[in-house]
Amino acid sequence: MNDPSPIRILLAEDEEAMRTYLARALENAGYAVVAVGRGTEAVPHLEAEHFDLLLSDIVMPEMDGIELAQKCNEVSPLTKVMFITGFAAVSLKASREQPRAKVLSKPFHLKDLVMEVDRMFRPEVAASV
Repeated sequence: MNDPSPIRILLAEDEEAMRTYLARALENAGYAVVAVGRGTEAVPHLEAEHFDLLLSDIVMPEMDGIELAQKCNEVSPLTKVMFITGFAAVSLKASREQPRAKVLSKPFHLKDLVMEVDRMFRPEVAASV
């Protein structure tokens, strides 16, 4: 990968172990990741810097992933959104409220997450897998 500026991902996940696990997998795949523990922590990052992708858990305290995605659409409309969730009903609500967002249901393998992100930004890489 000789692109000087890696794709930047803002990861919002309230479960610390999961957040660490996801951030490491994405960094190992060549993405630049800023990881935060809640939606309210993510907003200042979205307002201050550019991210190519907001990867957010849906169910979080203070501000859920859907509210965060709506805020992201306002302050950074070019940022793509992908949700991760362990709840099927929540996944349906996300699909209705954020129809362009990709929803990945837990449990998933890290390679599936990386493949979905690759598919969004590097279709030529994802096609060869």
